[in-house]
Amino acid sequence: MLNKKTVDDINVKGKKVLVRCDFNVPLKDGQITDENRLVAALPTIKKLIADGGKVILCSHLGKPKGEPKPELTLAPVAKRLSELLDKEVKFAADPEVVGPNAKAAVAAMQDGDVVLLENTRYRAEETKNGEAFSKDLASLCDVFVNDAFGTAHRAHCSNVGVSSLVDTAVVGYLMQKEIDFLGNAVENPTRPFVAILGGAKVADKLNVINNLLEKCDTLIIGGGMAYTFLKAKGYEIGTSLVDDEKIDYCKDMMDKAEKLGKKLLLPIDTTIAKDFPNPIDAPVDIQVVSSDAIPSDMQGLDIGTKTAELFADAVRSAKTVVWNGPMGVFENPTLAKGTLAVAKAMADADATTIIGGGDSAAAVNQLGFGDKMSHISTGGGASLEFLEGKELPGVAAANNK
Repeated sequence: MLNKKTVDDINVKGKKVLVRCDFNVPLKDGQITDENRLVAALPTIKKLIADGGKVILCSHLGKPKGEPKPELTLAPVAKRLSELLDKEVKFAADPEVVGPNAKAAVAAMQDGDVVLLENTRYRAEETKNGEAFSKDLASLCDVFVNDAFGTAHRAHCSNVGVSSLVDTAVVGYLMQKEIDFLGNAVENPTRPFVAILGGAKVADKLNVINNLLEKCDTLIIGGGMAYTFLKAKGYEIGTSLVDDEKIDYCKDMMDKAEKLGKKLLLPIDTTIAKDFPNPIDAPVDIQVVSSDAIPSDMQGLDIGTKTAELFADAVRSAKTVVWNGPMGVFENPTLAKGTLAVAKAMADADATTIIGGGDSAAAVNQLGFGDKMSHISTGGGASLEFLEGKELPGVAAANNK
């Protein structure tokens, strides 16, 4: 998976190039409210234009569930991309995606022109990797470029189906960056390698914990998932989040860490409150107690101050750090201190620092540390599966070097 051909390995002059991008952007009243994903796609698109390719872009947006939904059209994306590229991006408004508009627009293309197809999920076959839609997409192009890491863990028509029907299928710059950072961090890390896992559920990260324990030197566990580990140690955790079915698994993982000689760091103190804040950013009365002294009617909502120091020290001594999942309810200013401490330690560390998408990405950006990280993954689910050691269909489908 780490050795794929990229846009730098091919010649696209005069060729029709279908590029799978991730334009799944938030929209409000037809306006794009966060254009990070559009900006991230520009280097690959500009490279293909400069090389004289006929550039056909495609992406999904939201979950239209296989039928055209006007509020999920990619028309606003075409408009904004035209401004960002400073050249017309022609929008092919076909409810069936590859229809008369798309075919006519592609037939009329000159070298360096750009066309954007309609939302790929307007077709029900897209998410099922159905042959008919894959063939429709392949009929438009000579070359396929996958630059959408956010959907790389799914086998869909627009990333996997189409690549099996063209001779040349490569990855774009964004995808290559993900493979370089996430892949190499896990397979060939500069040591010490520290992995930090947080977020709410142990169940979401079962295989990640197992895989990372074999690869890293220190595994830090925070967030809601830490309380299942604390309960597995025999501690009272009050009304904290817990997954009772995973207690034996947590015991196994603690045993495994010991056998492998790895450090497994759990919270030594906890920020507790009577109730979960409602709304999430509402004022909340907190106290910090030792992790083995949580009152039975209270719940842990963030790591405590001593834990924040312990985790930050581990991060500062690392040469590679991968982080997936916040340390507490970071959306609440009172309960964001643990996540903030880890983000700050990563920003200060003399290390390769990688944020595994999703809530962790939102947290570091919200706290103002985004530009201090070596890499922030664009795909939450895909980066998790990468950290599990799984093969990602969207990456695997590209040609090897």
